Amino acid sequence: MSYCLPLAAIDTAVFPGSYAAARQRWLAHTTKLSCQTHDLPYPCDGVGPEGEQLVTDTVWIGSENASRVLVLLGGTHGIEGFTGSAVQIDMLALIADGLIVIPADTAVLMIHALTPWGYAWQRRCDADGVDLNRNIVDFSRPLPENKDYDLLKGALYLPDATQRKIAFAEFERQHGRVALEKAISAGQYSDPSGPFYGGKAPAHGSLVCEDLMRQYALQQRDLAVIDLHTGLGSYGYGEIICDHQPDSGGTRSAKIWYGDSVALPFLGTSSSVPKTGLLDYAWHAIMNDRSCYITLEFGTFSTDQLFEILLRDHQLWAQADNEQARLQHSKIMRRHFYPGDRAWQEMVLFRARQVIAQGLHGASC
Repeated sequence: MSYCLPLAAIDTAVFPGSYAAARQRWLAHTTKLSCQTHDLPYPCDGVGPEGEQLVTDTVWIGSENASRVLVLLGGTHGIEGFTGSAVQIDMLALIADGLIVIPADTAVLMIHALTPWGYAWQRRCDADGVDLNRNIVDFSRPLPENKDYDLLKGALYLPDATQRKIAFAEFERQHGRVALEKAISAGQYSDPSGPFYGGKAPAHGSLVCEDLMRQYALQQRDLAVIDLHTGLGSYGYGEIICDHQPDSGGTRSAKIWYGDSVALPFLGTSSSVPKTGLLDYAWHAIMNDRSCYITLEFGTFSTDQLFEILLRDHQLWAQADNEQARLQHSKIMRRHFYPGDRAWQEMVLFRARQVIAQGLHGASC
């Protein structure tokens, strides 16, 4: 068998202190690989807080003719890139040390910092407020509606958190918890300053994925895509979320590769509710029945806390001349999506190694 769950010691030093530090370390690790590699960088508009260049970096590891590919995505939601970087750097080190052996006829494609602006500025979205994970829709057609978001919009912008909680509780009482979470987080296309905004055109990360699919002819290969996220679910646990339709080949592949821990939003078995415009859907469109896309979601704190922190973030960025308040809130954002807790970091790295090993094995069978 050509895959393994590495027994190497877990080193939490792989977690970076900033986007710039993560990018430097990630690039340094790719140069240590002795196997065949191919790099494609994708510069992004704008600069980081220190004037640093913003780039989505990618590396193909293995034969360019491989018929099977493990794709590892990080930073789909910018600030969640801290964990995406750590997992990718850990994997790069394991490959370089020979502790992960890529199976025959299989390659690995790593995509680092899909939303680099959000990563650098410690937000989930890009500079235009667009959530990449709500951005995969047909912009040539009328955009999806989220009427319940429109109903709740007034409450979302209330300055008093207690009043917001009362409004949310009343909506939940009338419509149920799932309806509340969908109203806020399922995706909306009418409010650029609000949370979970899908935009009016393809975002940077969407264009990167589209180009990589074309450059590497990914529609002709078997794919195991793992998208690394944080902020939802039980603290420290990596939930395998599968947004394929329940009766699809993608779901069948996910269950064979990852087992009974696979959770499906469409069946209500996940901490996530069904959403519009997920990045998953761009990859689903090119996949055969031997492929699947999963989100590996590492839990931190409660969903209610997540909503409050994100709403405050969007309120502050909708206002002018409050740089100090934004800076203070960025620390709160960072703690929610990237807890500075060594035990949490160890759990993340162990679970990531486990799931990546499953994905490599599944894709190679």
